Amino acid sequence: MKFNRSGLLFFAVVLFILGNNKVQAQRAPTHWANDGYQYYKTTGGEITVYDTRDSSKKTVWISAAMLTPKGGKPIGVKRFTISDDGKKVLINTNTKKVWRYDTRGDYWVFDTGTQKLWQIGKNLPESSLMFAKLSPDGSKAAYVSGHNIYVEDLTNGAVKQLTTDGSTRLINGTFDWAYEEEFGCRDGFRWSPDSRNIAYWQIDATKIKSYYMLNTTDSIYPFVVPVEYPVAGENPSSAKIGIVDVNSAATKWIDLPGDPIQHYIPRMEWTLNPNEIILEQENRAQTESRIFVGNISNGTAHIIHEEKSDTWLDGKERWNNGDPIGWEWINKGKDFLWVSEKDGWKHIYKISREGKETLITKGNYDIINLSLIDEAGGYIYFTASPDNATQKYLYKIKLAGGKAERVSPADQPGTHGYDISPNGKVALHSFNNSYTPPVSEVVTLPEHKHIGGKVIVLNANVKNKPEFFKVKTADGIEMDGWMMKPTNFDPNKKYPVLFTVYSEPAGQTVTDTWGAGRNGLYVGSMADDGYIYMSVEGRGAPAPKGTAWRKAIYKNIGIVNVRDQAMAAKEIIKWPFIDSTRIAVHGWSGGGSTTLNLMFQYPDIYKTGIAVAAVGDQLTYDNIYQERYMGVPIDDAGRAPFIKGSPITYAKNLRGNLLYIHGTGDDNVHYKNAEELIDELVKYNRQFQLMSYPNRTHGIFEGPGTSLHLHTLFTQYLKEKCPPGGR
Repeated sequence: MKFNRSGLLFFAVVLFILGNNKVQAQRAPTHWANDGYQYYKTTGGEITVYDTRDSSKKTVWISAAMLTPKGGKPIGVKRFTISDDGKKVLINTNTKKVWRYDTRGDYWVFDTGTQKLWQIGKNLPESSLMFAKLSPDGSKAAYVSGHNIYVEDLTNGAVKQLTTDGSTRLINGTFDWAYEEEFGCRDGFRWSPDSRNIAYWQIDATKIKSYYMLNTTDSIYPFVVPVEYPVAGENPSSAKIGIVDVNSAATKWIDLPGDPIQHYIPRMEWTLNPNEIILEQENRAQTESRIFVGNISNGTAHIIHEEKSDTWLDGKERWNNGDPIGWEWINKGKDFLWVSEKDGWKHIYKISREGKETLITKGNYDIINLSLIDEAGGYIYFTASPDNATQKYLYKIKLAGGKAERVSPADQPGTHGYDISPNGKVALHSFNNSYTPPVSEVVTLPEHKHIGGKVIVLNANVKNKPEFFKVKTADGIEMDGWMMKPTNFDPNKKYPVLFTVYSEPAGQTVTDTWGAGRNGLYVGSMADDGYIYMSVEGRGAPAPKGTAWRKAIYKNIGIVNVRDQAMAAKEIIKWPFIDSTRIAVHGWSGGGSTTLNLMFQYPDIYKTGIAVAAVGDQLTYDNIYQERYMGVPIDDAGRAPFIKGSPITYAKNLRGNLLYIHGTGDDNVHYKNAEELIDELVKYNRQFQLMSYPNRTHGIFEGPGTSLHLHTLFTQYLKEKCPPGGR
């Protein structure tokens, strides 16, 4: 499950919230200018141009005054896009949330030549437009409203409705809850290169059962909030791809083989040919991937590549910062790049239009992200960390393959991020590690020479910083970990330990990043108060340690990952400064599930647990996520792994102190999980404490005082049940 930003939680906490919370930190794209050296950025309701070659040089390109309608107020700028010729700017403002992201809003167009500003879709309901995009020729804009697609002529303002069958459950141009949550799919339509057609997804969720959440706080009489939410074992929404002609508003459908309900389409784009689209189709179990090229004239599709696996296959959002949009064409559209784990490591392949594939990144290492294809320079830039799974560095490799070369400086150990200019000459470089706060600079590539921003200086002399270590379990599994010791640590005393856990495939907790060793839920300093704060990372976490490591959890969530945590803790308890009578654990979402399983399955180790927004019963979570990692539970045999890994199965074993926290308005991990868990604990007279936050979502941050209350509750309970200080 994925992270919904929670109050004051910072990066270390974000990682464990990633639990069945799965947010792959998606970032807004940098708007690079055509010269590849300048970029555009929103500052104070204006759009400013920055020059990477001169950090002191910035120019207001479009001022707030220019973005003020006659007789009105400045419209503000949430996000924007620029036409290829730079003549028109499409500005998104007045945004509203749809589930997790603010993807509804109003849109305005600014003409940089005439300096005219006008609103598009103004006759539709306020803040109802989604994913507005300029046509490649700059003459039109298309957008979604009310699950229908519209196109608007930017010359005369004429609006044409291209689809008319959209409804609450028949969704054109965007996606249902599960597609958005689990595939990162939100923007569901694409302009053709010649601006004549629009390809779009149609999601049919009419047969998806509603999960009814109860809102008891926003009116005198409670009311239900329905969410189309297909749980594991229930059929997903069907999906198909249509091509609508902008002039005639007629749609042709692409004919794909296979039952549209039992298959997903997580990616779709145009080829460089305006008569073709390319798409990926996955089977429901997400163990088979097929790439099709579709002909929009006759609706036919032919397969050009296929891959099968004994476990799940990850999609593009897992190696593209959570965003599945785009296709990595090279060689004038004759080939494209693809990421696969078929040889046991996550590697980049070149695939031709005829399906011939060539491995580019050979070796016993994983790529983490694909950063840039610099075809003119002949290189691919990607992030990896072959020698330390807690870190991240930039590498380059020739398009033809060969030996990968590290680009990130050798004297900057930690986590590096890069936003590389399309020309491959400069990059916005960010760096942090466990003792150095995030810092940004501008560098040249491939030399990695500093040309702007702050000079990176390691904060190596910081007073308190976490220690990284490795621990080997009785099962022979070597795990990475970090530990923050008390401020005035005395090796002759024994200290309480609080483990933070997640341990599912959506995120790591043990990374060399600023925030490691710091707990954003704790009021005050755990180190000053005399706690050891710790995290260890076992199999199933998406660390760059090979496919076997990551996929050992297949059909074993709640078993393999939980045992790894417990066996590591069992070794750590042997350390002379650890107090085995004061071992606590906490986690959020998937980390909350792990916390419950540790408390129930290994009560001899863990004495206190604080679980937030946990999945108590895996059969209640959405099908795309849970079936990806646990199989499709269509019969008793298929359901058995779900039951075996669910905390409610073991609730009767609780012996320690448990605080359980959940928001009743959680549309991700529904409050039903809390109530099922409560029933089991009550059945067996297992005493615990419960905190329900009325109408709060998965992040539990809405409403005045919520974050402070949650943090205070967490801190007080920990201090009461697992007292701090050396003994």
